[in-house]
Amino acid sequence: MIAAPRRSPAARPAQPLIVVGPLRTASGLGESARLSHDALKSSGFDVRAIDVTSTLMQASDFPGFEWRDGRSWDGQATLLVHVNAPFMPLVMAKLGRHARNRFVIGYWAWELPHVPAEWRNGIPFVHEIWVPSRFVADAIQPLAGGRAINIMPHPIAASGATPIARRRASSEQRFNALTIFNAASSFVRKNPVAAVKAFRAAFGGDENARLTVKASNLAAFPQGAKELEVAIAGCSNINVIDAVIDRKALQLLYEEADVFISLHRAEGFGLNLAEAMLHGLPVIATNWSGNVDFLNERVGAPVPFELKPAFDPQGTYQHPDMMWAEADVAAAARAMKRLRDEPDLRRRLGEEAAQFAQGAFSAQTYTGRVRANLGI
Repeated sequence: MIAAPRRSPAARPAQPLIVVGPLRTASGLGESARLSHDALKSSGFDVRAIDVTSTLMQASDFPGFEWRDGRSWDGQATLLVHVNAPFMPLVMAKLGRHARNRFVIGYWAWELPHVPAEWRNGIPFVHEIWVPSRFVADAIQPLAGGRAINIMPHPIAASGATPIARRRASSEQRFNALTIFNAASSFVRKNPVAAVKAFRAAFGGDENARLTVKASNLAAFPQGAKELEVAIAGCSNINVIDAVIDRKALQLLYEEADVFISLHRAEGFGLNLAEAMLHGLPVIATNWSGNVDFLNERVGAPVPFELKPAFDPQGTYQHPDMMWAEADVAAAARAMKRLRDEPDLRRRLGEEAAQFAQGAFSAQTYTGRVRANLGI
């Protein structure tokens, strides 16, 4: 990695803004790169992009995203690199001359209270660091080497999601819960089995209550797929969708849902939680990690938890010296049952959630922060 260009002390923020990231993959960082690109473009910035999906050896499972190629620009620019710190040397080496003498921002996310030591490897390549939540900022700060860290929540409203004003009539008996996770992002961290257990504790086999488990990449962790199958066994009112779906299909899942549930053990931000709020859904979720910045009792149902050592059989978050959250399944079940039994409460929380999300996660809010931070 000797050829990887390190940051130039003389570089200053300038347009165009070139978003670098795994634009063709359905990962969290891929989505954050796409959201940033679209928000900046919608707000009139000169924005381009460079895809590093193959460089990171990630799956190209998100086709159709379009951008103007940033490699055709030779002048001053700002690179907004949606690649976590340990992979910055690899990506910067791949960029080569496209990274030299440019202002470089690392947009980084992590899901535990401290980042591993190898994150130091990314520091020499960036002028400053952007993160989606206070939780991530606190995790990175001890290794940041004096770099500025700016909290920049994702502009999820730029995805085209809109609050749902057509919530079903309160007299309708059918109650639909939704949970979404990517098994490649650590099945144990996402903890969908706990969501299934909470739903079963609340409703058993009641056919007027249904849970949709929207999964992707279950094949990445067969042990988890089996655990999920065992947890669901015998329940015809729980449906699993294991596929990468387009925005229209995802929109339909939100439209059909009454609540969103995530009993994750840790989130750097919680994209699906925030997007569910934008769609007018009350969110039942573990009251820990990145989502505490925006989830509270005015917009949803924070679930109590105990902190336990982080054991991840997939390896990404195998850090038993650190802690993550074990959500109270019984409390989550009570919250779900209450939101079914009290449609007026469900509607009020959903409306408050959508109103908050429209402001906090809009393209205008995000790009306003970009202008303030960069002075352009």
